[in-house]
Amino acid sequence: VQLVESGGGLVQAGGSLRLSCAASGSILSINAMGWYRQAPGKQREMVAKITRVGSTNYVDSVKGRFTISRDNAKNTVYLQMNSLKPEDTAVYYCNADVLSGGVRYYEHWGQGTLVTVSS
Repeated sequence: VQLVESGGGLVQAGGSLRLSCAASGSILSINAMGWYRQAPGKQREMVAKITRVGSTNYVDSVKGRFTISRDNAKNTVYLQMNSLKPEDTAVYYCNADVLSGGVRYYEHWGQGTLVTVSS
């Protein structure tokens, strides 16, 4: 299973970016999908998660600015980021719980995409 992110880049404060993450490979089903981020010198933190049926949760610092969504038919998760702040600067990682065979879901990670917000 591979998770490939796209959509990162450099944006000015107040701007917007949309991240995408497509899962491919041996996939029978995907449960939760999510976005995490890691800023320089900090631990990785959960930004947003979405279940297969669309229930979402967000870290407090992005509520009202970021929106997570998914397309189950495309095995893809999105993160719409609006009103970006310099403190949103980080490497953003996609995460997915994937069933490839048997009965157990395994966690997979993307390679990360850099988001830089200039002040």
